[in-house]
Amino acid sequence: MHKKELRKIIMNDLKKLSQSTYNEKSKLIHKQLLQEQAVKNANVIGITLSAFPEVETWTLIETLWNDGKKVVVPKCDPKTRMMTFYEITSFEQLEKVYMQLSEPIPHLTTKITKEQIDCLIVPGLAYDRQGFRLGFGGGYYDRFLSNFKNPTISLAFLMQVVEKIPTDDYDVPIEKIITENEIIKCK
Repeated sequence: MHKKELRKIIMNDLKKLSQSTYNEKSKLIHKQLLQEQAVKNANVIGITLSAFPEVETWTLIETLWNDGKKVVVPKCDPKTRMMTFYEITSFEQLEKVYMQLSEPIPHLTTKITKEQIDCLIVPGLAYDRQGFRLGFGGGYYDRFLSNFKNPTISLAFLMQVVEKIPTDDYDVPIEKIITENEIIKCK
């Protein structure tokens, strides 16, 4: 199956989730993530600001703040397809950008280097058990992960885990996938 087809199928399935099921499964995934040693040991955690139907991350970010973690979120440059992470300490430091995504406002936040991120929560639309992921088509994370050395974890509903993701040479697998039912160790 081609990436475009798979994106469409998974997105359609995800959109069928009721709000209560979505919230319940997201909470189960958060609970498991917070028990992960890589998260407990991390001082700086990279994460995206979710947009439905991705696993919800806004309440997770609040929990990470309450746990004393520095939370850094990406700002994307559509021209270069590169990401820069900025520490946020409040949702007031965000703005809506293209496709209604939320991103940090650079002059209100602190820029963080790739090397400063202790653990990266990597978004995606579909995953296989080898850690390969199907993103949303921009290639931002593949570029960022190409020389990222610290733990990588993805949050996914079990319905997002498929038999095989079509891969390209530049695809970088993630180390773990946390679903509402299990933790998949990929590498």
